[in-house]
Amino acid sequence: QVQLVESGGGLVQAGGSLRLSCAASGRSFSSYSMAWFRQAPGKERELVACISWGNGRTYYADSVKGRFTISRDNAKNTVSLQTNSLKPEDTAVYFCAASGQGYPPPRTHSEYNYWGQGTQVTVSS
Repeated sequence: QVQLVESGGGLVQAGGSLRLSCAASGRSFSSYSMAWFRQAPGKERELVACISWGNGRTYYADSVKGRFTISRDNAKNTVSLQTNSLKPEDTAVYFCAASGQGYPPPRTHSEYNYWGQGTQVTVSS
């Protein structure tokens, strides 16, 4: 079992940056693929980025590629999302998720087994 807790969300102006963090507890964290999803009011949950168990492969949604960076520190059981050049359309609740499939990292929410409670990111214009 894996428990995930997100932090780092907040209110920023367009063009600003935030670093989101996800702390994991439980065994075998390093064997899991990790991902960040986001969900805005009235919208479907969408994948933002994911990373394989060995940091060997990452995937980014086209809407965030070049602006966001996902990383993990297996020694600390954490995964982070650095968000730069934020836009109002990035406003959403951001969720951390873990999948037992280590490689390649899954891209759909149904393939993830564990979820955090979410952290709110609001970008003002």
